[in-house]
Amino acid sequence: MNNTIGVFAHVDAGKTTFSEQILYHTKSIKQRGRVDHKDAFLDSHEIERQRGITVFADQATFTYKGSTYYLIDNPGHVDFSPEMERSVQVMDYAIVILSAVEGIEGHTATIWQLLRTHNVPTFFFINKIDRTGADINNVLQEIHQDFSSDAIYLTGAFHEDEMTEELIEFIAERNEKLLEHYMEKGYEKDLWLETMKDLIKDNKVFPCTSGSALQDIGVIEFLETFHHLTETHYSNDEAFSGRVYKVRHDEKGTRITFIKALSGNLSIRDEINYGTKDQVMTEKITQIRVYNGHKFKTVEHIQAGELFAVAGLSHAVTGDGLGTLSEKAEYEMVPTLKSKVVIPPTIHIKDALKYFQLLDIEDPSLNVLWEERIQEIHIHVMGAIQLEILKQLILERFHLEVDFEEPQILYKETIDSTVIGYGHFEPLKHYAEVHLKIEPAGRNSGITFDNVCHANDLSIGNQNLVKHHLLEKAHNGLLTGFPLTDLKVTLLTGRADNMHTSGGDFREATIRALRQGLEKAKNLLLEPYYHFRIKVDLDQMGKVLSDIQMAHGSFDSPKTEGNKAILTGTVPVATFMNYAAELASFTQGKGVLNLVFGGYERCHNEEEVIRRIAYNKEADPEYSSSSIFCAKGKGYTVPWERAEEEMHCL
Repeated sequence: MNNTIGVFAHVDAGKTTFSEQILYHTKSIKQRGRVDHKDAFLDSHEIERQRGITVFADQATFTYKGSTYYLIDNPGHVDFSPEMERSVQVMDYAIVILSAVEGIEGHTATIWQLLRTHNVPTFFFINKIDRTGADINNVLQEIHQDFSSDAIYLTGAFHEDEMTEELIEFIAERNEKLLEHYMEKGYEKDLWLETMKDLIKDNKVFPCTSGSALQDIGVIEFLETFHHLTETHYSNDEAFSGRVYKVRHDEKGTRITFIKALSGNLSIRDEINYGTKDQVMTEKITQIRVYNGHKFKTVEHIQAGELFAVAGLSHAVTGDGLGTLSEKAEYEMVPTLKSKVVIPPTIHIKDALKYFQLLDIEDPSLNVLWEERIQEIHIHVMGAIQLEILKQLILERFHLEVDFEEPQILYKETIDSTVIGYGHFEPLKHYAEVHLKIEPAGRNSGITFDNVCHANDLSIGNQNLVKHHLLEKAHNGLLTGFPLTDLKVTLLTGRADNMHTSGGDFREATIRALRQGLEKAKNLLLEPYYHFRIKVDLDQMGKVLSDIQMAHGSFDSPKTEGNKAILTGTVPVATFMNYAAELASFTQGKGVLNLVFGGYERCHNEEEVIRRIAYNKEADPEYSSSSIFCAKGKGYTVPWERAEEEMHCL
């Protein structure tokens, strides 16, 4: 059996130490490392060892009782959530580590929500039971209140050959047929075990155990329980399919693509298909690697269920489906901040750009942007810690000392009325005309394309060009120059000329039509929002509610659990991104704050932001709302207000 498991935790809950113990007990490593001793096997990068935190989702392989396990140790800091989410896509099971002292912390709640979104069966290990202040029952109560009432404590309740009466009844209550069997015939060990496996796999039961990773208490018992309660089924008889979950470059600069095989087999020199319906790539595998930490061995062949890496794929990116799997993975952990890269004057900026483009391949959430006009590099980030790590990583890897400007909020723009946009591009010996219907779409829906243009008016090839130019990249809005979103764009009609239409003409006409439509619409500025969940003592609730209102947020009706208040709602990222420190201060570290990106909504201070950014729509070199026509062998410009009058398709 091949089983991919991910280990997750809030920072300092003991995740990496727990993983080290598992690897040691299964003889995958000879010596147990410690984060505080800077010798942890899975925190192999120098940056991780210096800072004592996991930054990269590294993997190890071990065998236990005939099964092969691929263990992925995930980052525990919210700034590296995209790295965590990419690995979640290929997991069979998850293990969430909780501290018996601190219990559920802010990032733990983010992890739980992510695992539920992707339906990953989850086990809990309550760690640090040897510490002063440890309270297993309190943590279990928090799990039941905050996560699921279907969590069951198994320490002392489950062994391979027996279950306690409490556990027997717990399982029976969650399966109607089993309950009927129990009432009529009583308990049968094998039936209960198989049912429990199914319930765990279906996310209807969440097992918990406890121990101390540092003291090696309860770890091997957890592994034994985990082994008996999990199973996977992968078919080698089907055609190959897989999912890319990571891309790296080795010390020689070779592009290495990390893959989970979901079905079938793969051998060296086999060819793999991947890409979109519009553009399918076929490339040959030149090497297959199986990694254990930063070391690897080469193999000739892999089977379904295995985690491996290959050389030979030059364009596959994180989230791509391979072989018979065509769907690309979607990610929810989206950066809401943007920062400018500050390059020393002694370094040519295009050289620095090459390094950042390499990083962009490895971490697509960076969304590296090159602003040609002003010769600047911009990146998207989750927070300040990520920038600190990036700065150190670039210095160590590329020997380049860079800095970053203070991160700014990533705004977006949309419209709230339906308009028709017209674009015409006809300088001498060029010709293209495009008419677009532009409608506001549902919030956080992005940009979608529809086509009602008849092939008699515009060829299918040119229609596809219009679609391509609309969707090939983000387009600037009129208010701030930030990207447009939440639009439905429909191609109504267009025109080309057999003699004069050439490459790029339809890009010009399409962009001018889009821009001309925006000029006629009411434009709106959007900002990113958090969904928040805050847990504090009842006597602190009033201050938190006041803070939320001051931050221009909104909240649901508060809930109480004992002497705790639970507050949920939405709030702008701009006003709440630094609230964790304030909450920790006035709650003496006892308050729990969980912030999850909740999409974009209307900006709370639109006029102030527009004034501060001071975007000049007339001076954007990439965009023009005017059209160009031709008369007597000479092109002339028609401003957007009068362009409709001269369109040829009307």
